Amino acid sequence: MHSHLHTPYNVNCEEVMTALDECHARGFLYKAVGNCNDIKREVNKCLSAERADRAKRNRDDARNKRARIEEIWARERGQDRASTSADAGSGAAANAESSGAKQ
Repeated sequence: MHSHLHTPYNVNCEEVMTALDECHARGFLYKAVGNCNDIKREVNKCLSAERADRAKRNRDDARNKRARIEEIWARERGQDRASTSADAGSGAAANAESSGAKQ
């Protein structure tokens, strides 16, 4: 069983799929003897190429999204470090003042 052939994803294969439908419409014996096999191979080749292109686009999109997320995380880590070092710096100054007051 295969998925639906006539979808927006397979628009570039429409012509070959129509030819296969026309070949199958010639009758069961015509199809059963193997007269539509060449067209079927072309449909499979076209659908495979479309699927590969779609998978490549999805991978590229995922990589771009991941890179964007990594940048956001890096900025957040940088802000956390800056606020932590600022807190540590003000804490050290407060400790220095309090130790100076005791002497």
